[in-house]
Amino acid sequence: MTMKITGTGSALPERKVTNFDLEKLVETSDEWIQKRTGIAERRISDGETVSTLAADACRKALEMAGKTADEVNLILVATCSPELLLPCCACQVQAMIGASGAVAFDLNAACSGFLFALNTAYAYLHTGLYKNALVVGSEVLSKLVDWSDRGTCILFGDGAGAVFVEASADEMVRGNGRRAGMECMVQGADGAKGMVLSCAERAVNNAFTSQKQTQSPYIYMDGQEVYKFATKQVPACIQEALDKTGLAVADVDWFVLHQANVRIIESVAKRLKADIAKFPMNIHKIGNMSSATIPVLLDEWNRGGRIKEGDRLVLSGFGAGLTYGASILVW
Repeated sequence: MTMKITGTGSALPERKVTNFDLEKLVETSDEWIQKRTGIAERRISDGETVSTLAADACRKALEMAGKTADEVNLILVATCSPELLLPCCACQVQAMIGASGAVAFDLNAACSGFLFALNTAYAYLHTGLYKNALVVGSEVLSKLVDWSDRGTCILFGDGAGAVFVEASADEMVRGNGRRAGMECMVQGADGAKGMVLSCAERAVNNAFTSQKQTQSPYIYMDGQEVYKFATKQVPACIQEALDKTGLAVADVDWFVLHQANVRIIESVAKRLKADIAKFPMNIHKIGNMSSATIPVLLDEWNRGGRIKEGDRLVLSGFGAGLTYGASILVW
């Protein structure tokens, strides 16, 4: 039993914030931002929420897959920026789209969240517990950003991406000799380094004890440490996944990576000795959307007709935790 992606969808806020807009807020410039990150603009919420963006992306994925909400078995939402602690975002999405028969819960692995959720869905489908799932990455990071901190406010954007996946025992060999579906997944974490990318919740404050809030409620990032981790760990976990399946870099048609920084993606391509043309990017127009970057890019590439039946994709990313992962699948 394997798992296929049969529908993709995405949703972005209408508001565009360019680097020139940020020049009015902090000491920075369009040239400085683009040179170091590759970002020219990002989408910022003007009222859209994690749940409304996720629901919109799910509707589009269902429409592409030719399915209705009442056919959905499982909804997994990856997010680190929900509006509510309770109920979880997935339950809100379930209500919004009318998927009353679906099991629903959230995962938080930060920017690796969509990959972790996709692999969780695969585990459920592979064992036969469910036949299909909606897997979503949705974030409104703009509310977690200190807009006076030029080191972080230039990076992040808001948005959501979703895929509809179905269990499949289809053994049909494609024209290029590949079987469609998930081929491999690798996941990992290095919690000892976790505080290089963090964001605090409320401090303990109850009827019996009180702690002063000492950590900023905004995103903190040690950019150099995150960069070093990403440029080493991402190619390493991709290579591990390829080795597990007996594949080579040349066997991959597309490397769909977390869109955190153009320089990181270029470094990964160089370490793998892979053609940079195989690394699609859209970070220049939507920024780093944490768990949403991979599914949004996947939807854009899919709807643009760039991904063909039988193409082999590597999905890989990293995030706070520190977490990382890679999945290999055939379209």
